[in-house]
Amino acid sequence: MGFAIFMAILPNSNDLHGIVPDKIQHMAAFASLAILGTLAYPRIPRLLLALGLVVVGGLIEVVQMIPALHRDAEWGDLFADTFAVALILVCMQFVLKALPNR
Repeated sequence: MGFAIFMAILPNSNDLHGIVPDKIQHMAAFASLAILGTLAYPRIPRLLLALGLVVVGGLIEVVQMIPALHRDAEWGDLFADTFAVALILVCMQFVLKALPNR
């Protein structure tokens, strides 16, 4: 998670804009965090995990409002984060049920 936050608040970072659309980058980052969170903390309720990840996404957007960072905070980014988290957590429910007991 630290890497995702670090990359999100770097001033005017040279990321993959133009190669990979911004919303896809957001969705990939938060989908990865949702997968890792589900596997790392299997006893935490999925709704709590989702809430935590969405709060992190929201805080990232708030930090990106700082003018010195030259970043763009967008509601669409938070929506992309939330959509990815919700989709992955639903999918992980099915995946984990299909796996034999670990």
